[in-house]
Amino acid sequence: MADPSRTARARAALRALAVTAVIAPLSVLSVGCSDVKELGYTPARMDPDPARAKTKAISARLLEMTGVKGTVTQPGPTVSRCSEYGDDLFSLSHPWSIYEISDAQVETGMSTLRERLTASGWKITKDGKAKSQAQSPEIYAEDNAEGFAVLVTGHKQSTTGGPMLLFKVVSHCYRAESAASLDGVY
Repeated sequence: MADPSRTARARAALRALAVTAVIAPLSVLSVGCSDVKELGYTPARMDPDPARAKTKAISARLLEMTGVKGTVTQPGPTVSRCSEYGDDLFSLSHPWSIYEISDAQVETGMSTLRERLTASGWKITKDGKAKSQAQSPEIYAEDNAEGFAVLVTGHKQSTTGGPMLLFKVVSHCYRAESAASLDGVY
């Protein structure tokens, strides 16, 4: 008859070996994924075209918030992969500006935007001067509910150009249907 304590030890050793056999390959997999960073939020599932439309709508609201009438640049949002977070993730960037305006409209637009951003749920995280020779006024704000951030710089008349409000709207990362669905999308 076998010794019960010896049988129990053998079972425990066998279980430990089985657990090691399961865990060891997983640790190798996690090492391979160590370059993938955490976002801090769960990306919404959205294809690039609806995400572009949403980004354009956010930009239109920001334009309206300024209360400034001028000429607006036309390029639309561009898609960039969030590859450091995953192959099927992307974000949008929408740089645009309002030009053919006056220095007074730059001041009024920045002031009005500052008030309306806060009233619309945006959190202003920077409000000051740009780190440039001109030290143009600059506002950086985030709307985590909508998943967007904006950097707005007010440029007054200078020897290098006319007055303008320059915007850069950036979205959170979205999750596409697949990484392949982002191939060739800009």
